[in-house]
Amino acid sequence: MAGLADDVAPGATGLEQLQALIRSGRAPGIATSLDFTLAEVDDGRAVFVGTPGEHAYNPIGTVHGGYAATLLDSACGCAVHSKLSPTQVYTTLELKVSYLRPMTVDTGEVRAEALVLSVGRKAAFAEATLTDAAGKLLATASSTLLVFER
Repeated sequence: MAGLADDVAPGATGLEQLQALIRSGRAPGIATSLDFTLAEVDDGRAVFVGTPGEHAYNPIGTVHGGYAATLLDSACGCAVHSKLSPTQVYTTLELKVSYLRPMTVDTGEVRAEALVLSVGRKAAFAEATLTDAAGKLLATASSTLLVFER
């Protein structure tokens, strides 16, 4: 089964696929469901933006931690994706998230920015931050990803 990145740029490098995805205006289902977007991508770097709302609320009246984790995981994954050859793919092995501040509908737009620390033959490592529009740190993440041939 081919993914959306393969649909928009078959046979391209990871960075070329993600750049084509941004240009296409298309988004995977998770991004549509949770209302976030891949906004920027460079070699070893990815940025997602989103606006948390009641669609992501938990029973106690704040944005569910899974919303932050999803943006951070997406950013780490796409940062690693940007480093891959046309024959490589990845999957998250581990994601550690630290929550520093809660989010509500009043938080406004948030930004998850990830940077690759290293990419080896079988594993990659990335870190990400989630900030609000004022630059306040909301959460951080570190990720280990499995890299393998298609």
